[in-house]
Amino acid sequence: MSKLEQILILDPPNDLRFRGPFTDVVTANLKLKNPSERKVCFKVKTTAPRRYCVRPNSGIIDPGATLVISVMLQPFEYDPNEKSKHKFMVQSIFAPAAATDTEALWKDAKPDDLMDSKLRCVFELPSENDKVNDVDSVSKSAAVLNSSKVDGPVAVKAVSAALDDSEMKKIVEECRRLQTEASKLHEENRQLKDEGLRLRKLQRSEHVTSNSSSALGLESRAGSLPSLLVVIAAIFIGFFLGKFIL
Repeated sequence: MSKLEQILILDPPNDLRFRGPFTDVVTANLKLKNPSERKVCFKVKTTAPRRYCVRPNSGIIDPGATLVISVMLQPFEYDPNEKSKHKFMVQSIFAPAAATDTEALWKDAKPDDLMDSKLRCVFELPSENDKVNDVDSVSKSAAVLNSSKVDGPVAVKAVSAALDDSEMKKIVEECRRLQTEASKLHEENRQLKDEGLRLRKLQRSEHVTSNSSSALGLESRAGSLPSLLVVIAAIFIGFFLGKFIL
């Protein structure tokens, strides 16, 4: 008996794309639609369960209903040269109309009754064009806010309409990155100032020490000259006194 074809309609159908930077949780949505006239029980599995949080990861979809699954990628150090090998599988099975115990349903399910679809994970970093578009969106939103003559709550709604959630998240992440770089630059500037002050103090100390040594040398030579004259005078006086006495 051939395997049943997946009854659920997946959106996206093949790839789950996660847009970086990956310093924070990144969420990708997966829509599951049940086009049939029967209830469908589903379960979402992944090859990297420690890296993702899936809500909900199982349940029952009523006939004609659509369910949105949130797949949250945990923060990690992204390497552009490393290709993602993570995959997801959506497994489904028709459920009885009065089904309530999904665990028992999966336990008693026969392999031929199971339907599944596989999706691969794709990691992307925002391009330069995306960054420019984000800046343009912020500028447009600021223009809407400045030109609007309505009250505060209405202006906030206008800005919210111009920016969707993904763009706002990108802007917040970019602001965090810029704040971190500014803090690093401020710290480096402070260290450079401290180093310059220390070098100036060291140069002044060496200059004062050099001047003190020169002054001491001059005083020493100046003090030794009168002593030498006194000794020579004493010798001459003693010599003449000796001659006179003799």
